[in-house]
Amino acid sequence: MNITITGKELKATDAIKEYAEKKLARIEKYFGEEEVDVTVTIKKENVTSEIAEMYVSVKGMSYKAVTEDKDLYASIDKDIDILEGQIRKSKAKREKMMKDSSIKQMNLSGVAEVKVEDEIVKSISYDLKPISVDDAKIKLDERKGNIFYTFVNVDTGKVNVIFKLKDSNNYGLVEPEA
Repeated sequence: MNITITGKELKATDAIKEYAEKKLARIEKYFGEEEVDVTVTIKKENVTSEIAEMYVSVKGMSYKAVTEDKDLYASIDKDIDILEGQIRKSKAKREKMMKDSSIKQMNLSGVAEVKVEDEIVKSISYDLKPISVDDAKIKLDERKGNIFYTFVNVDTGKVNVIFKLKDSNNYGLVEPEA
């Protein structure tokens, strides 16, 4: 792990450097033998607060944490917690992507491809409410992409279907007999 610690308006003492290096060992375990570059910048914002900025870069990935506290050591601790969370989240996300892609690439040799025909492959359900034919036309127009709308006709009390004709300007109505 290559660690660079610099101070702006604040001297990076040996104690601070040792503390930061000791704490950075917590994130080293996530990378194993990979080359990790860490830049730590400490600075004094005003009389009461000190800021620690940490940048970690490894294999094209970069992580950043910036915290402000009245105690520099507490700020370093917060940065380490933030970085560790980011690294864990990123690692879990990469592992999930690798798992998903390996499942997709799995070769199912010996298994014949089966095409499903003459089966119901999609089902949609919704409440049937008693409305007028004119209101059903309006509902059908509101549902872009749908070519029919099923409803209970308020005049007859029976289930009807209104549909758009191929000319897209007119409608058809399916009503049960009796």
